[in-house]
Parts: sequence; structure tokens; C-alpha cells
Amino acid sequence: MTGIERLHDIMVRLRDPSKGCPWDRVQTLESLKPCLLEETYELLAAMDRPGDQANYIEELGDVLLQIMFQSVMAEAEGRFTFDDVANAVSDKLVHRHPHVFGDVKADDPATVLRNWEQIKQLEHRKESRHSALDGVPSTLPGLLKAQRTQEKAARVGFDWRDAAGPLAKIREELAELEAEVAKRKSDNPADSDAVKRELGDLLFSVANLARHLKVDAESAVELTTSKFSRRFRAVEAGAKADGRALKDMSIDEMEALWRKAKASE
Repeated sequence: MTGIERLHDIMVRLRDPSKGCPWDRVQTLESLKPCLLEETYELLAAMDRPGDQANYIEELGDVLLQIMFQSVMAEAEGRFTFDDVANAVSDKLVHRHPHVFGDVKADDPATVLRNWEQIKQLEHRKESRHSALDGVPSTLPGLLKAQRTQEKAARVGFDWRDAAGPLAKIREELAELEAEVAKRKSDNPADSDAVKRELGDLLFSVANLARHLKVDAESAVELTTSKFSRRFRAVEAGAKADGRALKDMSIDEMEALWRKAKASE
């Protein structure tokens, strides 16, 4: 019995209406959404530590479990099976790689992506998709969604020639944001609408620059957030070592602890 066959049989048993697990039996597509999201983020964290092989395997398995879970639910309803899912993605991979499984020539990644997008557009003509941007999930995190949207547009030629374009756009958007901040009369949310729009334009442009620099914007901001958290915890520890609480310290005192934490790295 293969690992996939064993997983399938276990999931079928867990979902058995009379002998299965009380929790697994009552799950629905809606209830599984947060589970899939959480497991995906845990896998992303494991991918940052590939040397921890046991954890990496475990998190890959947890995501696979979510796919098998939904497939077994659909199988019980007579809609599709796990094999249908695997065969569908296999068919798609073969169709979208004519340079490997056919006689199309593609010697570099850029050509592969252009061909991939053209094939997708032809496939989607048979569906209800009418825009090159269709297919970007609405639930993606903001920076990731921005980059995926920009990538879609770029694959049909709507793009800056190089990173100089988005860099200039960042300067332009920053100036517009500063102008709106200067005009804001209060902290009332109603006075922040224009600021919010300009800030969004700036973030979108930063994501575009990241794409041109071949940097994943979501990973970049996560890296900085982790760095901030690490240094802030060091500031807290420094204050505690001095018998102080941060709320009782001046910003200059906290800044000194911050510089010390930064230097220690």
C-alpha cells in the first residue's frame, strides 16, 4: 500500500458516518477553510527552516491532509476523487509544458512564462474568464496579491522596462502621500480616506519594485517584521534587566536599548 493509499483509507475511515471520528464527520468545506489557511502558513514557516527535515515533512503532510480531506468528502458525495485532482493537475502540467512534452522551443524562464500565460489565456477562453487578471485569488494577502496582479499584467506586456520605472513611481507616490498627510486636518477616519488611497498607491509601487528586483514582497516584509520583533524583545529584556518597564522609559532611553540590540546582531 502506498502512502497516498494509506492516507486515503484513513481519511475514509475517519469520515465514516457511524464508526468515524465525531469531529472529522461534521466538518464542512466552510469549517475547513481556516484549517487549510493555518496549515499553509505553518508550511511556509517550515520552508524557512528546510534543515529541520522532520518538521518540513510534517507540515507538507498537513497540507496534503487538507487536500485529501476535501477529496474524500467529494468522493462520498459522488463528485470527484483524489485521483481526479491528481490527474487534473497532471494534465494541466503536460499541456502547459509543450517545451518538455511537445516540440515547442523555450530556452529560458521568461519564454516559459510567456508561453504559459498564452496557453492559460487560450484555456480560459473556454471559461468565463475575460481578463488577464482573472484567476488572482481575492483572499491573498495584500502585498502578495499586488505582486500576482502585476505579474499577470506583465505577462501580456503591460509593465515597466526595468526597475527604474517603479523606483520613479515610488518617489512620485511618496510625494503625493506627503501632500495628503500635510492637508489632513484631524485623526478622524473621514480625513484619512485620501491618505489611505495614497498609501495604498505607494505600497503597490513598492510591491512592483520588489517584483522587478526578483524579491517576494510578502517574504521581505515578514523578514523585517521578524527582525523588528527580535530587536524589540531585546529592548524589553534590557529594560527588565535594569528593573524598568518600557512604559516608564523615555523614547531616548528605549532608542539606546534598540541601538544596543541592533549592534549585538
